[in-house]
Order: sequence, then C-alpha cells, then structure tokens
Amino acid sequence: MSFWASPSVTLGISKCPFGRLQVSLWASPIVLLGVSKYPFGNLQASLWASLNVLLGISKCQIEQNTVKCVNCKFINSQVLWSTDMVSPAIALAFLPLLLTLIIRYRYYFVLLYRAVLVRWVQDLVTGISREERVYQYILTHATPGDPESVLGSFDDWCSKVEFISHIGPKKGMILDRLLKEHCPLTVLELGTHCGYTAVRIARSLPIGARLFSVEMDEGNARVAEKIIRLSGFDDDAVELIVRPSDEVIPRLREDYGVERLDFVFMDHWKRCYLPDLQMLEGSGLLGEGSVILADNVIFPGAPNFLRHARRSGLYEHRVHRATLEYIRGIRDGMAELIYRGAK
Repeated sequence: MSFWASPSVTLGISKCPFGRLQVSLWASPIVLLGVSKYPFGNLQASLWASLNVLLGISKCQIEQNTVKCVNCKFINSQVLWSTDMVSPAIALAFLPLLLTLIIRYRYYFVLLYRAVLVRWVQDLVTGISREERVYQYILTHATPGDPESVLGSFDDWCSKVEFISHIGPKKGMILDRLLKEHCPLTVLELGTHCGYTAVRIARSLPIGARLFSVEMDEGNARVAEKIIRLSGFDDDAVELIVRPSDEVIPRLREDYGVERLDFVFMDHWKRCYLPDLQMLEGSGLLGEGSVILADNVIFPGAPNFLRHARRSGLYEHRVHRATLEYIRGIRDGMAELIYRGAK
C-alpha cells in the first residue's frame, strides 16, 4: 500500500502546488481502465473530471485512501482515484506507450538537445554567440580563399559540435544541380544567416553573375560578411544587404539596378515565404523561367506558400524531399517553382 499511498501524500491537494495536475493525470488512466465508474461513461467522465480539477471549477478531497472530485459541474462527488483499487500493473501498462512516443520522436529530442540546450550552455560558457563560434572554428580549420574548405569546415562544425539551421550538404547538392542547369546571372537569397548558402551559391555561379543576399539580423550579417570574404568572394560577386526582405524587394530595381531575377533562394522566416513571393510577383522582377527554391517547406513547413504555388497557375512546381540538415530522421524538403509568366 505504501507505493500507492505515497502519491496521495505527495498530492496533498491543499499543500502541493501541483496537486490539481497530478490528480488529473492519475484520474484519466484509472477511469479509462475501468477501475472507477462514472454515469457518463469512462472517457467522458474522466475528461470532464480532469478538466474541472485543472481549471479549479471543482475541488479534490482525500477521504481515507480515496481522492474525490467534489462539486464538479458535470459529475457530483465522483471518485477520481482510489488507492484500494489500483495496482502497480496499471502504471506499468502505460510504459509501452511512453517508450513508443520516445522512440518515434527521438530525432526531435535530438534536435531540441543540439539546437537549444547545447547552444544555451555554450552561450553561457563562451560568452559569444553561436554564429561567432562557428566563424572562429572556420577561421582555424578552413583554407582562406577556398570555398570548398570553408563549406567543409562548416559541415564539420554543424554535424559534430553545434546544430545550425541552413541548407546543409545533402539539400545543397540539389541547389548545386539547379544552379548548374539554369546558369542564373542574377540571384537573390532571402536569409543569409551565417553565409553557408551564400558561399555555396557563389561558388556555382558563372563568371559575371551576381548574388544579392538579404539578412535582417545585424549580428548574423557581420559573421556572414566575414565568412563570405574568407571564402574569396568580394562585393562584386556577393552583395550583402542588411535589411528586412519586405523592405529590400520593392527597392531592388531602384537601389541595386536589378531588372530581372533569374534565381531566388528562400531560407528566412517561413511565415514570410508567401508575402515575399507575392511581392516578387508584383515587382515585375520575375521573368518567364525564373526559379524560386524554398527550403524547409516540410519541416517546420510553409503550407500557405505551397498552396499558392499549386493554385495560382503561375508556376511549374515540385517538392524535392530530403531530411533536415544534420538530423537524418526528420523529413524535410525544398519547393522548386519555375515561373511561367503573368497571366
């Protein structure tokens, strides 16, 4: 009895700040398993009782070895949990479900650990940003003027040290192939971050081509500038613009002399994909055959962007399926849109 009596003491209802939550969590599985009875059926009663306890509509009281829901709006004085009726087998019955969830979503736990926890610890220990840390690593491991060496050091850091979200090597090969196929002369990148994709694009462009890379975060832009120049690309090859994308797109023709965009790569805020695409459509900078490539359309996803690509009739479109960079178990993809011209 002591095994099951302990939760009652721990709950305390009036003393433990988490009492309501714990009672609610205990109540649902016990009712669902048929240990206690409710007039409205196991499922409905359990959910209503738990919700009322959590929201404070009803109260819980302990009488001997029984926890009751008192003055519930829908169930009056019904038993939520009884230590006399519960055995350890009930708790053990939920272990397979818990293990299944952990196994199924293990890669998301890995992403949470690498992208959030490790970054937080390193920020505290080093006192500099993650972007500055990756630059310091590249500076000591890459060969100046060699974009392949810079990208290789970048990949080593992201796969072995800390996670940074960018296109990565596998999806990067899709980008490389499309650049080779279309040979664009004017390219717009929305979302420079640390400069990984800017370097990858610049090394694949024909002589005389130009890349305009847009980044709104000044700290990221400073790091990206250093990495791009370390890779051997000057302002004529890669021009970094530190402004929000919705301010840059309407000014591309007037401020930067852009008459047509042959290739657009999107890897900034996913909520901005559709508004920025529509802004590009209205700007007259997209010509027949212009390519738009958007990353992370599956994870974290850009459903409105994909819906517009399918329904607008302005594009030939396809999704290149892949996995999230450096996390092999999370499915992702890039959307390729080829502009057909205005209707």
